[in-house]
Amino acid sequence: MTRIEVTAELTLDDPVLVEGFPGAGLVGKIAADHLVSAFGMTHYANVYCDSLPLAAAYADDDRTLRTPVRLYADADRDLVVLQSDVPVAPEAASEFAECSAEWVREESVTPLYLAGLKREGPADEAAGREVRGVATGDRGAVLDAAGIDPPEGAGLVSGPTGALLNHALDTGLDAVGLVVDCDPQFPDPSAAKAVLEDGVAPVAGVDVPTAELDESASGIQRAKEQLAEQIRRQEEKSSKAQPVRMYQ
Repeated sequence: MTRIEVTAELTLDDPVLVEGFPGAGLVGKIAADHLVSAFGMTHYANVYCDSLPLAAAYADDDRTLRTPVRLYADADRDLVVLQSDVPVAPEAASEFAECSAEWVREESVTPLYLAGLKREGPADEAAGREVRGVATGDRGAVLDAAGIDPPEGAGLVSGPTGALLNHALDTGLDAVGLVVDCDPQFPDPSAAKAVLEDGVAPVAGVDVPTAELDESASGIQRAKEQLAEQIRRQEEKSSKAQPVRMYQ
């Protein structure tokens, strides 16, 4: 049985819900975790779902167990964040969408779903991350007001975020989707920073500090460079055949 168990009494006024299920580049996961940490958000609700892994999570220096998928809220900023500590199948995302649909409508929530889009070309951390927006119902006006452009080409959102958007489309629920260029092979804090600054901030009307994500991106870039060097050295030592010119 799927249900949302509220653990804190907070008053929200037309809040924005930021989804943080793990996906390409862990964009949504990184963005959601950063919001919860940066704003010191309150643990608002536990999410119970038959399709979720049977696990219990705990925080640093805290004995209190909680579900691996939770909601956090900030009443002052009218912001709710869906945080997940586990990979989530599309079926579980659909169940969450179904059990939260009544709450979304009653509280006039604007669901904001995040998806990473594989970038073409080399994964350069200095390269920009474009953020584009899609919507169901009348939420396209939210994107227009935030100055977020539509996608340049056709595409498809799959996985948990795709399931959430599909449910919104199927049930007539107004929702917003943000698509950001990312490196799908590694966690991409730069993409999370872009979606927070250029997407979440203008849509939710909040100012999000992102300096910590710059530090994370630098660390991951160094790790990538070290990995590439290790691979290069290994290739130099590996057996291989190659043509040799007989006449120089």
